[in-house]
Amino acid sequence: MTLARVRPTAAPRVIIAPMTAKVAELFPRQGEWIEAEYFALPETNRYLELSEGRLIMPPHPTNTHQSAVGRLYRWLDEFVQERRLGIVRLAPLPVRLWAGKVREPDVFFLAREHGDRIGEQFFGPPDLVIEVTSPGTRRVDRNEKPLEYARAGVAEYWIVDPGAQTVEVFVLREGSYQLLARWSSGQVVRSALLDGLEIPVEQLFMG
Repeated sequence: MTLARVRPTAAPRVIIAPMTAKVAELFPRQGEWIEAEYFALPETNRYLELSEGRLIMPPHPTNTHQSAVGRLYRWLDEFVQERRLGIVRLAPLPVRLWAGKVREPDVFFLAREHGDRIGEQFFGPPDLVIEVTSPGTRRVDRNEKPLEYARAGVAEYWIVDPGAQTVEVFVLREGSYQLLARWSSGQVVRSALLDGLEIPVEQLFMG
């Protein structure tokens, strides 16, 4: 095969600004996002939430955070599967609390009788939600999400704090959460919703 000789040409002139503007036009401004646009986003391994028309990307999880999430998931999933109580899932997986409010809980449980809330693209409100806090998410986990999960009817909410090595369990009563108990190292976490579930606190925070 003979290769034709090609005369060198000048490098193409690249204009960045107009392209940047066109890309920006493909996406809504913060505060203007709707569910259809959120669910049309490409798949990603990052947590991506929708709240008040804003696209929210929480900070990258740390090793400590992911270790606790993994242990919680294994404990809860084994307990639920053995008793055929429902299903357990972990983030990233969208949970639609109500129209325009989509969160991605670290770990959640959905009871078998609520199987109609299972979707391929997202789930409806779970029965139990667990959030593992980190410095970048602590305020939202303690101030915003409890109000949202309560409004959505999530029966039980756990806040797991690797820094303090504590687990707080809240139960929904008359539309708001009340603290069931706060457990620390040497104690055993129990659930009001999942009778018989017991998790030694120190095993959640092992290296």
